[in-house]
Parts: sequence; structure tokens; C-alpha cells
Amino acid sequence: MNYQHIYHAGNFADVLKHTALLIVLLHLRKKERPFAVIDTHAGRGLYEIAGREAARTKEAERGIARLVDRTDLPGALSIYRDTVRAFAPDYPGSPLIAAKLLRRQDRLVAIEKHPEEFEALQAALKIFARTRGLQGDGYHELKSLLPPPERRGLVLIDPPYESDDEFIVAARSLADAYRRFATGIYLFWYPLKTRQLADAAAGELMNAGVKDILRIELDVDVDPSPAREGRGAPLSATGLLVVNAPYGFEDEMNAVLPFLAKALAQGPNPRFRLERLAGEAG
Repeated sequence: MNYQHIYHAGNFADVLKHTALLIVLLHLRKKERPFAVIDTHAGRGLYEIAGREAARTKEAERGIARLVDRTDLPGALSIYRDTVRAFAPDYPGSPLIAAKLLRRQDRLVAIEKHPEEFEALQAALKIFARTRGLQGDGYHELKSLLPPPERRGLVLIDPPYESDDEFIVAARSLADAYRRFATGIYLFWYPLKTRQLADAAAGELMNAGVKDILRIELDVDVDPSPAREGRGAPLSATGLLVVNAPYGFEDEMNAVLPFLAKALAQGPNPRFRLERLAGEAG
């Protein structure tokens, strides 16, 4: 296991990803019908952002820590902030944010491959009803979980990108999932290190016939020069491909993106991008 999210939990990429996740979940809750959430790379669920590992990178300090005490958060950011506060002093990963927002009729399947991370995930999910941890390969397990019996739901594909080909593997997994569950909502997270890889992933989905794709990106303008104990250049930009974005999602993201770019900036030129690659605005 090369990638360890404990070093990065609560960073600007988590803020963007989890804000989008929360907006989708709030949309799904508007109808009484049950929904399912499937998290293909769930991680350990709960992260100690005041611990030694997080202190080495200070990414949470430049991410969620800049939002928790603000009183001027627009749109869904205040709900995201309150959801995170409920787990303080730790930071909740995607499966715990989802678990927190489930109703009695909804359910979560959180998949994690690595044994130690899965053990921690199981412990974190114990207090939440209607949740299930599943140890295995997220791409493989996803095939057997779709379509969900509820016929409503969200799939989060959030891999660690440990291998060079993971971009295309993840995109093809989403395309396959879409063929099984074409009405589902999908969040596909990626680190934006090279435009070519991000564009190839989007192209893979369009070539597969995915009819509704929204691209969201945030660049906080990180200085790439500082050495970080051999951990490589710091991440400056992140993105999401959103398939079947629910009604109002674009408006919600347009309300928070300018604020996030300014609040989380690490350099003088933060940028954001929201564009529709397929389908019509809703």
C-alpha cells in the first residue's frame, strides 16, 4: 500500500469532493424513496487530522481548518462544515459523511481492499445502522452491486491512483457501472496532475455513451518547489467528473466554487472550472 490518505485527509481536494458528495446526498433525501450509496475505495473512514501523520504535511490546516470557524460559508458549505464538526477532532472520510446522512430506509456499502484500513473502517461504521463494510477490490465488487434494488443511488469512485493505469481503469469501471445502472449518480474523483489523463478519462466515458457529464476542477495554486520528505510534489489541483448530476447541483457548485478558490488558495492565482461535457444543464 503506497498511498495513505491519513497524510492528506481534510485537504482542499477532500473539501471539494465531500462538498459535492453532500450536495448529492441532500438531493437524494428530498424524496421518500430509499437510495443506496456505494463507495468503491472507502479508506479507513475516520482520520486523526491532529495526529503525527497529518502534522507532517499540514494539508488539513490548509483545507478544512480554514472553514470550520467561518460564519460566512455560502450554500451547502455550512452543512458540510457542521457535518465535519460532528466528528471533531477527527475528520470523516466519504463513507462516514454518507453514513451520517442516511435515513432509516437508505443504506451504504463501503468497499476497502487493504486489511488494516478495512479493520479501521469496520470500527468507524459500527455506530451507524444500514451500513456495510465489504473487503475487496472496489472495481470488482461494484459489478455485483449494480443495479441496486432501490434503483436510486450514488456511486463514488475515489481510487488512490497508486498505479500509472488507474485513471483509465477507474474510467472504464465507471463506464461499465453506467451500463448496469444508467440512472445512478456517479462521482469520479481525480488528482489533476496532467491534463492528458483527466481528458482521457472523460473521453472514455463519452465514448461509452454516457449522456450526462459535468466536470468540476479546483486549483489552489500550490508552490510545487518545496520538498516534502520524499513524498513528491504537492497536489495543486483536483477534479470531479459527475455523471447524472441532480437538478440544482450545478447552481450549488457555482455558489461554492468561487468561495473555495479564494478561501483555500495557497498561491496568488487560484482557479476553478465547471463545464458540461455532455447533456444539458439541470
